[in-house]
Parts: sequence; structure tokens; C-alpha cells
Amino acid sequence: MSVRIRMKMTGRKHQPFFRICVIDRQKARDGLPIEELGTYDPMVKAKSDRVKVNMERIDYWLSVGATPSDRVATLLKKIKNNDFGAPAPAPERVKPKELPVAAEAPAGEGGEAAPAEGGEASS
Repeated sequence: MSVRIRMKMTGRKHQPFFRICVIDRQKARDGLPIEELGTYDPMVKAKSDRVKVNMERIDYWLSVGATPSDRVATLLKKIKNNDFGAPAPAPERVKPKELPVAAEAPAGEGGEAAPAEGGEASS
């Protein structure tokens, strides 16, 4: 009998909740587990509170020969590296673009443009 550590889905549509459990490889996803080791709630805002796991039991089952599923292996790696605690930094705010200034209509006689303010007039 090959044993896996995998997630058993509970919860409802658009509100998932998973139990991390040890189960026979050939049983259904929501089948009867051998032992439940923890929970994973992806809807919790604080990343450090999403996973609650009994690491002693997981280490025991890994030493006996249970293989974790891909997602459970990723979760265990994040727990061991403590990647859940650090939130991602906020993106930098981008300054809005300035609107282009409309060209002024020529003033004066003969189609000459008015001199710019603060500039010298050529004679």
C-alpha cells in the first residue's frame, strides 16, 4: 500500500478549505484518511495564518515512506523556509503623466508670434 500526504477538499464553491491528511494513493480525493495532519485555508488574509500543520507527524510519515503531493510539498517547503510571514512589498506609485500644453494662437500683426514671457525680444 503506497501512502501519500495530500489535501482533502472541504468547504464550498468559491470558498475552498483543505485538510492535509495521510491517505492511500488509490482512494478518492475526499475519501476516508488514515490520519489528518493539519489544515490549509487559502481565503485567510494573513499568509502566516493560512496553514496549521503538525510538523512532528508529517516528519514521522515522511520517514516511514509517505510521499507528499506536489502542492503539499510546496506548502511544506514554504513552512520550513518561513516564506509565509513576509508580505509582498506594495508596488511603487507611478506619477500621472502631465497633459500637453495647447499651442497658443499667434498674436500681433504680420503673423508674428508674441514673445515668451521672461524671454528677450529680438529686434
